[in-house]
Amino acid sequence: MKNSLSRVLPVIFGFFVMGFCDVVGIATSYVKQDFGLSETMAGFIPSMVFIWFLVLSIPAAVWMNRIGRKKMVQTSNLVTFIGMLIPFIDYSYATCMAGFVFLGIGNTILQVSLNPLLTNVVSKDKLTSMLTTGQVVKAVSSLLGPILAAFALNVLGEWQYLFPIYAGITLLSSIWLGLSDIPKETSPAGTSSFASVFSLLKDKTILFLFLGIFFIVGTDIGTNTATPKLLMERAGFSVEQAGLGSSVYFVCRTVGALLGSFLLIRMNDVRYFRTNILLAAASLVCMFFAQGPTLIMILTGCIGFFCSSVFSVLYGQAMKHRPEKANEISGLMIMGVSGGAVTPPVMGIMADTFQSQNGSVAVIGVCLVYLICCAFKLRTR
Repeated sequence: MKNSLSRVLPVIFGFFVMGFCDVVGIATSYVKQDFGLSETMAGFIPSMVFIWFLVLSIPAAVWMNRIGRKKMVQTSNLVTFIGMLIPFIDYSYATCMAGFVFLGIGNTILQVSLNPLLTNVVSKDKLTSMLTTGQVVKAVSSLLGPILAAFALNVLGEWQYLFPIYAGITLLSSIWLGLSDIPKETSPAGTSSFASVFSLLKDKTILFLFLGIFFIVGTDIGTNTATPKLLMERAGFSVEQAGLGSSVYFVCRTVGALLGSFLLIRMNDVRYFRTNILLAAASLVCMFFAQGPTLIMILTGCIGFFCSSVFSVLYGQAMKHRPEKANEISGLMIMGVSGGAVTPPVMGIMADTFQSQNGSVAVIGVCLVYLICCAFKLRTR
């Protein structure tokens, strides 16, 4: 039976593994310090993770149609497990980069396959709420990454002991999922191709939902990137102090996703989307004029809180619009995560052009304008 906890919980736990990709933020600082890298060289480290969302999302969706969602999730667990062992066995710049490549590949496969696997164990009316619950678990994992890295450094002696901890958690997730009786999807196997996946973009609803994913991830990564720079520019914070802004963002996003997982059971998801995206846009407008560190962090928290459930709403709407194409749609939507790789460089260009972080904020504003349009194009059901 769908909604059975024995089937839902191992799938939801997979979202914890999904959150491992966010550890690249704190890991970049450690690797840069350990190997004396320049800012330019260190800047390539996150790319080793997120470039694969653009490259592999569609191939993963095509392959998933052939082998099934559960096997695809298990494949991602294997790739992630191997990736987490590489830099621990031999810690060097090259092995770290290799580990992050494996992490990015595994995470891409996981995001393509785990989200639709939820439809195997959750009824249609609970899908958006459970997707949001998964995002809560992912956000908790993201929050714990820097804490586990500090624990590994201060208690175990080396920060890279974080990697075997992640490998162990991935193995646990794989075993739990393997022992779970999850029904196989009934969609026909082996019928999708690159052309058939991309042809879904001819559906206007799928197209603007795909762009919605692109821009909400751009908003997410952009806000998390811009906040420390705003604190340094306007409040005179040091690099270490400015990191507090990112922590505030993650905490508020986690709280927002947790609240959303309950509210979306009772509320119409499109109306919820409209309300929250308008409040997020209002918070961003205030950000243009905010000067004090307290106000900047409050507004950052508001943006994180109000945007926390948008990804789940957009993804859920796409899955419900064409449920018979769930695998292919998942590949398209996760390819939209590459918006997180596109937005920061554009923000940097705008900040340099205007000699102010307001240029970066303006780029986030463009993302939110599109999302407002998207929210009011969607029909309430």
